[in-house]
Amino acid sequence: MIQDRLRLDGQVALITGGGGGIGYGIARAFAELGADIVIAEKESARCDAVIKEVSALGRRVLAPVTDVCDPEALARLFDLIDQKLGRLDILVNNTGGVVPKPFVDQSARARSRILQLNLVSVFEATQMAAQRMIEGGRGGNIINIASIEGNRAAPLYAVYAACKAGVLNLTRTLSVELADHNIRVNAIAPDYTDTPGLRGNVSGPVDPSTWFELSAAQQDGNQRRIPLGRLGRIEECADAAVYLACDLSSYVTGICLPVDGGTAGSGGWIRNSDGDWTLVGNLKE
Repeated sequence: MIQDRLRLDGQVALITGGGGGIGYGIARAFAELGADIVIAEKESARCDAVIKEVSALGRRVLAPVTDVCDPEALARLFDLIDQKLGRLDILVNNTGGVVPKPFVDQSARARSRILQLNLVSVFEATQMAAQRMIEGGRGGNIINIASIEGNRAAPLYAVYAACKAGVLNLTRTLSVELADHNIRVNAIAPDYTDTPGLRGNVSGPVDPSTWFELSAAQQDGNQRRIPLGRLGRIEECADAAVYLACDLSSYVTGICLPVDGGTAGSGGWIRNSDGDWTLVGNLKE
């Protein structure tokens, strides 16, 4: 039955940056479908919250404070998974982020940090996970959270966009390279999603009471440029991840699934103030 193919019972899923936003939504959805959960998260309060929530769902959970930009810390986390859970079936490379800035003004240190967070950490976690999936002999799933910026120009986000383009190519390449081991590799490409970070809650516990409200201008901008007329929800990214992780997608590998309300497909079309669609250069205020 189709409900059975949605289940993740007995599987172990590692979600990097799983303490808030999209990563948290994915962790909760996987736990609801029967998976045991491991979180790589550097915010201790968020680790504690995930442990409490996933445990309440009756699943095993590991959430030691972990900085994914530190390869030694990642290696310790994978060793802990080996010791405590004995298997790894799903990896979600979710950690990422950037502060917009002109490329010519970025320091070498800032560029290095963006690369470490958005691309190098994906290399490290993916290699460690794939090695264990191969050794386990059961196959597995690797899901990379990319961005629609990986497929288009992104002024003020040059290094970030280059990283996401790299993640997309890595996804396609490893989908071929790991296919003989029954390891599927896919990506999700969100656009603006209503996460704690988008609302100013970039560190510490997830606390909606501290979030700023979107201005009328921001809401109008979202309605104009996003075909579906609103921000995405973390649950919608989680739903996409569930599809890619479960047996409903057992013949799907090497794809990038946009979860963006249609912005990638709109190709520069945007709503005028009167609600009609037009190209950006013909926009009426």
